Amino acid sequence: MEENWVNIYSADKLYKVELVKGILERNEIESVIMNKRDSEFLIGEVELFVDAKNEDKALQLISEFKKSE
Repeated sequence: MEENWVNIYSADKLYKVELVKGILERNEIESVIMNKRDSEFLIGEVELFVDAKNEDKALQLISEFKKSE
């Protein structure tokens, strides 16, 4: 992954991160999921990264998503 990508969201469930990724995609923000969960013990986080230039817009969209949960 390139240096200018930042961790914008993380959760313990993959589906939650995929929901946020979908919201970002609908707003033309490219993102990458990195699954750091251990498959044997089911611990760890699934992280979502965006290019640093999209960080502010992505944070705003995520904030709106969390309000609607």
